[in-house]
Parts: sequence; structure tokens; C-alpha cells
Amino acid sequence: MERIADWGDLTGPLVVYGGVYSNLQAFEALVTASGDVPPGNTICTGDIVAYCADAATSVAAVRRSGHRVIAGNCETQLAANALDCGCGFEEGSTCDRLSAAWYAHANAEIGAKDRAWMTDLPDWAVFTHAGRRVLALHAAPSANNRFVWPVTEDEDLRREVGIAVAAVGSVDLVLSGHSGIPFDRDLGGTRWVNAGVIGMPPHDGRAQTRYVRIEADGVVTLERLAYDPAATVRAMERAGLTQGYHRTLMSGIWPSEDVLPDALRR
Repeated sequence: MERIADWGDLTGPLVVYGGVYSNLQAFEALVTASGDVPPGNTICTGDIVAYCADAATSVAAVRRSGHRVIAGNCETQLAANALDCGCGFEEGSTCDRLSAAWYAHANAEIGAKDRAWMTDLPDWAVFTHAGRRVLALHAAPSANNRFVWPVTEDEDLRREVGIAVAAVGSVDLVLSGHSGIPFDRDLGGTRWVNAGVIGMPPHDGRAQTRYVRIEADGVVTLERLAYDPAATVRAMERAGLTQGYHRTLMSGIWPSEDVLPDALRR
């Protein structure tokens, strides 16, 4: 069963972000960029820990921030002391092979207190904002490691919404992350917004990463997050995390296109 939190009615602007990915510099930039939004209106869709080197310090920074956090698959796996990230990568894919190094690094860094905190994170959260009933989760209602893309068919997304509605009742807006590429889709009655991630560029040839801002009146904007990734790259190099994602922070291109649908490959 999913752990479902009820956050009540949130008012004012919201910031929604996913995938810190152990990138402390990106998280600090996000805090600066969202400075007018209170911590209680700032939502992380999970995967604080992943590809980059600063796993423990990133978790500590997010915990200090007071942001609302949904459990990503990485938090779920770390809380369970699992030996892999549980990301949903196809076995033998580039992402699957490269995940061994970064997950092992993160698993060695994260201590018992942080794992206990991760255990208590909700899988889903419901709340109201600007007259809409909102569901926040990591990936998709059917699985917290399912990749949902900008090119995923509307009917597929509607089936996912149906799973959510069966569990929590009516849903006007779904907020998600996990896949690393943001999108905003009107499904006719329900809107699905993937906030992307702040810790890694969305395979678009730019170093900037992505997050979402939702104004007090409900207007949604997919934002770009600009920061200097040089310190993150150096930390990855010191940690031996040089399987390609350190170059992605500068180039904006993933080393693992095989995880993407054909339409999103360069």
C-alpha cells in the first residue's frame, strides 16, 4: 500500500522540483531561485540521492530546508538497505550498468538516521491549491519507478490517472518527476506536470536544469535553473564517478540515450 499524506490546502505560489541527484550546488541554486516561496510550499518529488557525489550533504541540506518531500525510488531503496537503485532501468542498458557505481557511492554515504527519515516519507501526497485537487508523487501511480515521458500517449497517462483516482478520489493536477525530462500535458479534466529534475540537464544540450513554479492563481511555468556545475564535476571526479554523467553537467547530453524513447534521442 502507498503511504499517502494529506497536506491540506496550500495557498500562494509553489515550487516543485525533482531529482537533486546528490548535486548540492544545484540544490543551493534552487533555494536561491525560489526565495520568495516558503519552505512549506516547496515540493521535492524525490530522488534527492543519485548520480553526483554529495549524497549525504544533499540529504542534510534538503532536510534543513523544510521542503515537503515525496519518496523517490532511490529513497525507498536506501531506506530498505537495498543493493541497487530500483530505478526501473532495463537490465543491461547503459543506465543500468552505470547506476552500479553511483548507487554504491550513495549507499556508502547515507547513514542510519537519514535512512530512517526516508522510511517515513510519503509515497504520494494530496492537497488543494488554487481550487484544484493535486496529487504529488515520484513517477506514476502504477509504480514509483515508471518512466513517463513528454511523448507518452495521452491514453496511457489517463490510465495512470485512473489508478490514482481509484485510490484517492478526484484529481485535477498530477505533479511528478523521475524521468528527468519535464512536460506539461492537459489530458482533458486532469493536467499532468512533470517537473523534471534539478540535478542533471534534460538531455537538451544545455547545462541548465529544470523545475516548476505554480503561481497562487494556478498558472504553471516550466522554469530553467542556471548554476555553475564546476564544483559538482570536481566532486564527482574526486569520488571516481566519471562514467559520463560528470560530462553531462557541462554538455547537457546524457551518456545513456538507450533509456529514452526513440523520439527523444538526439
